[in-house]
Amino acid sequence: MDVAVVGGGFTGLWAAIRLLDTDPSLRVAVLEADRVGWGASGRNGGFCEASLTHGLANGVLHYPDEIDLLEDEGRRNLAELVAFVADEGIDAELEPTGQLLVASRPHEADELRAYADLSAAHGGGVRFLDRDAVQALQPSPRWLGGAMAGGDQCVMVNPAKLAWGLATAAERRGALVLEHSRVSGLRRRAGGVSVAVDGGGLVEAGHVLVATSAYSAWLRRLTTVFVPVYDYVLMTEPLTAEQRASIGWAGRYGMSDSGNQFHYFRLSADDRILWGGYDAIYHSGNRVAPAHDLRPETFAVLERNFAATFPQLDGVRFTHRWGGAIDTTTRFCATFGDVMGGRVHYALGYTGLGVGASRWAAGILRDAVLRPQSELLRLRFVRSAPLPIPPEPLRTPLVNRMRDAVIGADASGGDRGLFLRTMDALGIGFDS
Repeated sequence: MDVAVVGGGFTGLWAAIRLLDTDPSLRVAVLEADRVGWGASGRNGGFCEASLTHGLANGVLHYPDEIDLLEDEGRRNLAELVAFVADEGIDAELEPTGQLLVASRPHEADELRAYADLSAAHGGGVRFLDRDAVQALQPSPRWLGGAMAGGDQCVMVNPAKLAWGLATAAERRGALVLEHSRVSGLRRRAGGVSVAVDGGGLVEAGHVLVATSAYSAWLRRLTTVFVPVYDYVLMTEPLTAEQRASIGWAGRYGMSDSGNQFHYFRLSADDRILWGGYDAIYHSGNRVAPAHDLRPETFAVLERNFAATFPQLDGVRFTHRWGGAIDTTTRFCATFGDVMGGRVHYALGYTGLGVGASRWAAGILRDAVLRPQSELLRLRFVRSAPLPIPPEPLRTPLVNRMRDAVIGADASGGDRGLFLRTMDALGIGFDS
């Protein structure tokens, strides 16, 4: 095998596609522990954003010298993703709706106004909306202002259908997509890497691409790079015509509020409301397990917050609840690297905004194998590493301290306090 891709989510499937589109003669295998899209790729909220850096402000914080290029790359990547879905006939329920960010506290409205100004300074088209303008679009007693980004910045998708469609597109190009093939380890050998698969299987490959995101603790070298954080989602029953009319939302844009603890929400193709976010739960020791996928206490919080946001939907039922792990780094956006003498390449750390960014990251992995002279590989965004995350027993208290600090900032009018200002100075800060 020329390239073995570990992980059948967005990063791995896009990597297979981009490798084979560049060199159709390659032998490429995608090894997935469960089914295609089983992890965060199939369970996310369906927001496919242009940003590669988890938001413009986070990009400016970490890569001020590259941010305009990265913004251009992100918009180009999203446009190419949309065109690919259409050309391949993938039924991903893609809607180029754009996104409306809303403020529920006065300081958040000020921050959204500043975000619109920052966007204008970097060639973006984000518009600030006052309270009346937001209420005309989506009436809720909570909204005090907003910022609107267009369809070139964000589209909505059904993520599981997108993953399944990408698997078909990869197979059409000649990739072997092998589900229920859990990789247990890698061993360097002359001229390549031996990939051990549970059950005694062995795949010999010239290069290996690691695309397992929050499930990457199997490769111990990556445990200092990321932490897996659990996120949770509710889905309502389909809304009636009267219920739909009561909440406006004619543009069907994706929405999110603007606290550090924030909700994201959108309309599905069959007029359900997907409502997720708010809690971010870390389990000590980087533990990722099916037992953590359901968390009743978080679902109860989400239900209460939904009722406060949409009082006109009193009595609507939630028919689906789920959760899953996302991967985050100390700079809250993707990171790249090589191990085992440059034969193993990885990309991870999307922090919940990987639906679009994973395609671009897959191009970086492709370039690492086939295009070592690519200018993109010279970007500091690609070459630099985030600050490492300390091991246990320090990791859990530090993660919880960060979580408590951002919750406290929401409650204190946006004041980030000494701890968060120190983290900002160290480059450990983010735009939620």
